[in-house]
Amino acid sequence: MNSAMTDGRKADSERRRQRVTKAIKTAAESNLPISVAGIARQAGVDRTFLYRHRDLLALIHAAELEPARQNPAAPSPVSLASLQTDLANAHARNTRLLARVQQLERRLSELMGEQAWRESGLGAPADIEELQRRNTSLEQRNVELSSDLEDREAELDAARAANRELTRSLNHRG
Repeated sequence: MNSAMTDGRKADSERRRQRVTKAIKTAAESNLPISVAGIARQAGVDRTFLYRHRDLLALIHAAELEPARQNPAAPSPVSLASLQTDLANAHARNTRLLARVQQLERRLSELMGEQAWRESGLGAPADIEELQRRNTSLEQRNVELSSDLEDREAELDAARAANRELTRSLNHRG
């Protein structure tokens, strides 16, 4: 009885293997997407069956990587490897673009910051030399005016003293 059960299991396993092989072939000929779950569903077997039979799993993975057969009505053949390559290239390009965007954002921030600083009046003026010349000129003018003020104060003091003298002399006459 043990031998009959073993023979029955082997025959069942062989029928399943044939269904899986036929499902892979049909999917490849029909340009249908090939995956472990899809082939298991088409063949009417459990995915664990495919994982227990590594040779069938290898056939499925090989069929996934093969480009679709040329069919004029079908879209252009695309393999999993070419899609993965395209994805890797897109990721690399996105990384480069992200770095460039960050660089441009930093530069824009610097420029906008400098402009805001200048417009606020808190930043260094654009023409420092002109301001220094103007400052020197004003300091010179201040010295000149101070000297004139001292001269006029001296003249005023002299005029007051003369005025007092005249007032005293008029008061003693009278």
